[in-house]
Amino acid sequence: MAAGAWLATIALATDMDVMPGTMGLGVLAFLGAWTLMMAAMMLPSISPLTSLYTRTMRGHRARRITLLAAGYLAVWAAAGMVAFALAAAAGHLADAAPGWAQAVAITTCVACGIYQLTPAKERCLQHCRTPLGHLLRYTSWRGPLLDSRVGIDHGAWCLGCCWALMVLLVTFGVMNVFAMVVLAAVIVVEKVVVPSRWFSVAIGAAAFGLAIGIWVDPALAIGFYPAPTTGMSM
Repeated sequence: MAAGAWLATIALATDMDVMPGTMGLGVLAFLGAWTLMMAAMMLPSISPLTSLYTRTMRGHRARRITLLAAGYLAVWAAAGMVAFALAAAAGHLADAAPGWAQAVAITTCVACGIYQLTPAKERCLQHCRTPLGHLLRYTSWRGPLLDSRVGIDHGAWCLGCCWALMVLLVTFGVMNVFAMVVLAAVIVVEKVVVPSRWFSVAIGAAAFGLAIGIWVDPALAIGFYPAPTTGMSM
């Protein structure tokens, strides 16, 4: 599912220029593109949960996995409403107040860096890395929407873990494929590959470095400033 979402996301991005704001998309089109991107970026990172949870499944495995993914993505689709509002505000600042746009872009990076160091980040991250305790709680749940409820619950923890990183996606261009790949890699490494706090701290330091970079060159924040052009879209 993630591989298919990546192919569709890249195909969509190649037909669109990276530009400030919502890229001219209405709210429904933006939410569709956002949810597709979240499927590509986030589904690989939930392997700690799915590798355990699927072992408890009995019958209708494909349907149940689909319901699990649907519940998980529903959380990120809802977060897309906030992303749309942030992107629209970024586009407005890019047109009306470039100075404020630079300040806000720097603030998003600083906020991300600070959140990476907080206990709330660590708690959510620990759930995503080792969901066994929550999996035991899930075994007591019943009903036809059980798998969707599990997906929603786990999605809420992942949102708590990664929301600040997703704000950077708005800052550096929602359809910026390079930013998507980098953030997706960071999330997978943070959740699956490196189960220790030092990597989160390193990403926080990198976010502070991005803030300095935008202070030096505001054009780095494509989500707030139009990319330079030389007769064609860059």
